[in-house]
Amino acid sequence: MASSIPVSVPADAAGLEAARGGRVARRTRQLVAAGAAFVALLTIMAVAAPWLAPHDPVRQSLRARLTAPTLEAADGRAHPLGTDHLGRDVLSRTIWGARVSLLVGFAAVMVGGLVGAGLGILAGYRGGWTDTIIMTMADAQLAFPFILLAIGIIAVLGPSFPTLVVVIGLSGWVDYARVLRSQVLVLRSREFVDAILALGGAVPRIVARHILPNVLSTLVVIATLQLARAIVLEATLSFLGLGIQPPTPSWGGMIQEGREYLDSAWWISIFPGCLLLLTSLVVSRSGDWLRDLLDPTLRSE
Repeated sequence: MASSIPVSVPADAAGLEAARGGRVARRTRQLVAAGAAFVALLTIMAVAAPWLAPHDPVRQSLRARLTAPTLEAADGRAHPLGTDHLGRDVLSRTIWGARVSLLVGFAAVMVGGLVGAGLGILAGYRGGWTDTIIMTMADAQLAFPFILLAIGIIAVLGPSFPTLVVVIGLSGWVDYARVLRSQVLVLRSREFVDAILALGGAVPRIVARHILPNVLSTLVVIATLQLARAIVLEATLSFLGLGIQPPTPSWGGMIQEGREYLDSAWWISIFPGCLLLLTSLVVSRSGDWLRDLLDPTLRSE
């Protein structure tokens, strides 16, 4: 009598793929949550700058100028991150610089998002000459160097907070417009849009109630990526002397002020530079993780 031999049945490939996808989704959600927590912590630090900063960020103390990071300073006050060439506390200026960077970044994202999303939806829904004109404007801006455009606008209007927000915001509207246009072109050809039009639905209502909710996730992802770009652009313009003007602290301005002292007082530039690098890296990667989370087809294995 033949003995029965147990046969191992291979695991279901679909089940393994689903389990792997679930692990990837959980990991992506954790990464997005970590990035959001960092941005929230940075925002709290910026909002609470008047209470968190140990010193007045613009108060000068020549007795304590170029003091190395220490808890005991020449003027009897602690400077954990040292002082700059005018004796101003680097820690306090770095904390206040976060307020400037985030305020400019969020405001610029709002300006670029409103302009770009509006033009992108308009181009995608209307088509024809409207689409041609808007996309031609987008191509023209992409072909023009941003720094030259910023220098020209700021030279005419003068460096100020509103000018900086408008320049950075309008530099990023193209990304919103091109991506949302492509999505609206697809949505406009769907049957539910034809059905609503046949029932007498108004175009603004269709856009507000049916098209905009379908592109909202894409809009959020682009805004997250644009936030990192806006923060870096603000620091770049401040480094060039075209952004936030002294004595208001900004990360780019602090890096510029400390570049002449890198061999003797490296802390003036290094600490705000490291925070700028960390912020831009976390925000941009959070945008990538959020895109992977909202679009499962882009999840990496």
